[in-house]
Amino acid sequence: MLVVITSSALYFFVDLIGYRVVALLLLLVVSLLAMLFDIFPVLVAAMLSALIWNYFFIPPTFTFHVGTPEDGLMFMMYFVVALINAVLTSKIREAEKKARDKEERERTVKLYNTLLNSLSHELRTPIATIIGSIDTILEHESQLSSDNRLALYKEIEKAGVRLNKQVENLLSMSRFEAGMIKPNLDWCDMNELVHRLIRNYKQHAENRLIIFEADEKLPLFLIDRGLIEQILNNIIDNAIKYTPDQSSITIEVLHKNNGCQFVICDSGPGFAEHELPFIFDRFYRLPETKAGGLGLGLSIAQSFTEILQGTIKVENRKEGGAKFTIDIPARSSQLTEITDE
Repeated sequence: MLVVITSSALYFFVDLIGYRVVALLLLLVVSLLAMLFDIFPVLVAAMLSALIWNYFFIPPTFTFHVGTPEDGLMFMMYFVVALINAVLTSKIREAEKKARDKEERERTVKLYNTLLNSLSHELRTPIATIIGSIDTILEHESQLSSDNRLALYKEIEKAGVRLNKQVENLLSMSRFEAGMIKPNLDWCDMNELVHRLIRNYKQHAENRLIIFEADEKLPLFLIDRGLIEQILNNIIDNAIKYTPDQSSITIEVLHKNNGCQFVICDSGPGFAEHELPFIFDRFYRLPETKAGGLGLGLSIAQSFTEILQGTIKVENRKEGGAKFTIDIPARSSQLTEITDE
């Protein structure tokens, strides 16, 4: 179709540009088509352009008879060049596709190996802790003091929470990739939500202080509570991993014109500038980091933020540590307005 349209347009200018220039322009069209389509339609376009050029442009027009040997040779050369161009361009596209497929396979294998290596450590470690603590309790129950027994119970709980978090992250990533996660919007009090998250982290934050000053004027937001909790959980969990003992993590919730903004700051070492573009990649972990994890938490936070049509970014703080800013578009309303509805 593009060959026919181009030929029709050039027909009105043939006296101005000459039929030999028409051949070059038609050859350009065939070259462009070869970059977009498979070989068969391109070959058809090449042959069609040659026949159109012969019939409508080479003197004498409206016949396939060629008036001079030079025009006959030019027609044959055009036909051959158009076909060769179509074939070679198609082969180049095929080679590029194979190279991309190979690169994707290598990337998949690398991710698969990374996942297995992480799983071998991140799942085995808490399981070993649970089994070891239970064995100690069973074998030395009569010899254990109440304090020692309580310490073992806490180790079991801590390992169980860690194991549950890793499994939740794996399931969340699988559900996201399968397209099974859809927002379930409901009116939500962000102050209450954040306070509840902090209470859940009170024991596991250990010697780190999580600071949140509730804004009593903050309206309710029509948002997916479950996805927001997962996003904040993963960001806070990451902050706890990298924030030293006796340091603080601050959480701030703001009402923006088009929705809700969360700002989470930690007191950790921050990120090297060359690492910032990869922070939200799947299975990415900071080089030589001692913190555990599969490298899925921040990736899931970004994925869930995108499901809510929001944005998430990270930057280093001047005073040290990292700052995560999450913007979620959402309707807002005061409590009285919700009651009226």
